[in-house]
Parts: sequence; structure tokens; C-alpha cells
Amino acid sequence: MKKTISSLFALILGIMPLISRGDSPPTEEIFASIGTGGVTGVYYPLGGYIARLANGTTDETGIRISVEATGGSVFNVDALKKGELDFGIAQSDVQYEAFLGKGQFEAVGPYTGLRSVFSIYPEPFTVVARRDSGIETFDDLKGKRVNIGNVGSGQRAMMEYILKEKGWTVDDFRKTMALPSNQQAKALAANEVDAIVFTVGHPNESIQEATTLVDAVIVPVEGEWVDRIVEKYPYYSYTDIPGEMYEGNDDPVPTFGVRATLLTTSEQNPAAVTEVVRAVFENFDTFRRLHPAFAVLDKEEMVKESLTAPLHPAARAYYVEQGLLKP
Repeated sequence: MKKTISSLFALILGIMPLISRGDSPPTEEIFASIGTGGVTGVYYPLGGYIARLANGTTDETGIRISVEATGGSVFNVDALKKGELDFGIAQSDVQYEAFLGKGQFEAVGPYTGLRSVFSIYPEPFTVVARRDSGIETFDDLKGKRVNIGNVGSGQRAMMEYILKEKGWTVDDFRKTMALPSNQQAKALAANEVDAIVFTVGHPNESIQEATTLVDAVIVPVEGEWVDRIVEKYPYYSYTDIPGEMYEGNDDPVPTFGVRATLLTTSEQNPAAVTEVVRAVFENFDTFRRLHPAFAVLDKEEMVKESLTAPLHPAARAYYVEQGLLKP
């Protein structure tokens, strides 16, 4: 009997380590989504790159990131507020207006639950026109057929702001269309519009498509009205669209623009925020090589520039730990 008990006890002791190693409950999975933009813009692959880096450690962290193509910046902010997204990419001007309840968000008021994660790359305001349209400056768009972007997109929001700043309305154009970014190049080539606008990092697939399908020019965006905008709002800055990037456009083109930013909410799971930040910042050299628009990225700028909404506490804690921010 003693031998049987001893044998049973030994068997239990032998099994216990196996139970503790092999049968322990798996790490609880956390699913989080990133709202991006149209599939031909930079936001969609950007979200995919972030997800791919974060999902590389899912077995250890239990955190799985998915990517959704969306209508763009305004859509993403609205979806964050409704709880339909966990993260969203948005232009810095849209972030500013949403958090403070200004501009197109004035009617709904400030979104105080909005939180920044980090800023990303510059996004020049880009105007592309058919060469046979005679459009050489932004003011030449008057009386022309222009795609002003789909409702909910960053370029639509920026175009509406520019019209207000210049004292124009859509009636100053011969015709306006509200096509998403993945349709506007074909509309330009089909002579359905004379010009398209896009707020986007370069090089960009949609602009590449437009300048390949039709003889097109990238139009300078400059003048006193641009100077007023840049001076008035800290999230805007002067920039150039590089030359020799698109067919038929050999010289740099002056314009101004915003920055892409990654946003979340104050209610977001801190573990998910930390993992997204860690995935990008601990694989920074890899991340910068994933797209030409990312080559200019600087860690210290990403945690400070163009961020109106406060940093999510988990993101801020990581940046302090890494010495990118002061405690």
C-alpha cells in the first residue's frame, strides 16, 4: 500500500511540471483594429506595416492587430469616438479640430477622449492637373472641373478649409466631384475632371497612376494665403514635393502640408498601445525602409510634432522609459 501511494505521489510530482509548462492558460488575446484610408493611399499600407510588426510577437503578447480600409481621417476620428475602431490614422489638422471641437467638428464639440500615439510622415497638399487644362497655379482652378475628395477624407477636409480661407465656394468651380483617392486618377485620365487634390505622403500610388495615365503636372501651391495659413496654425508647414518622382515632373514643387498621426482613445487598453509603440520604435530602421515616405522619420519628432491631443499614458510611459521624453 505504501509503495502504491509513493508511486502515485511520484507520478503526480512528475506530471505537475508538465501541467505548469504545457497546460497553463494561454496569454489572453487582445484584438485591436487600425483605421487607415483608401487602398491607393499611404495610410492603408502604413497600417499594414504597423500591424505586421506588432503581430510578429502575438504568440508572446496575445495582441493581434487588424487593418481596415476606410474613408480617411475624419471617418477614423468619428469611428474612434463611436468605439468602432481602436486606432486610427488622421491628418494633424483633423486631429486638432476634432480634439478642440473646431472647424468641421464645431457642431459636435470637443472630443476630449481622443489620444495621440505618435506622429508619422509629412503629407504635402498635392494638386495634379491635366497639362492641357492650362492650370499652372492653385488660383487657376477657378472655373475648372475638380475632384475635391470624398466626404470623410483628409483631402476633402483640407480643401474645404482652403476654400474658406480664400473666400471661395464650390460654385467657383465649373464642376466638382467627390471621388475617393482610388478613383480620381482614372477620372483625370478619362477627362472627367481637370484636376485632383490629395493630401498624402510621397511617392504615392494614386499620383503615380495619374501622371502615368495622362500628361499631367503637379501644381505649385503658394502665395500670401498659404503664408497666412502656415503662420496661423502650428500643424501646417512649408514643404516641397520632390522632383523626378513622377513622370513629366522633373523639378521640386512648393506647397504646404500636415503630418499623418496615429490616434487612439483614452479608454484604449494600455497593453495594446504599448505593443503598437514598441513594435514601431524597437524596429525603427526596418520601419523606415518600408516606404519611401518614412525615410525622413525621426523618433524625437514623432513623439512631439503635430500632436494636439495628449499622448495616451501608455505611449508616454514608453517614451519616457526610452529617454525620448522627460518624466
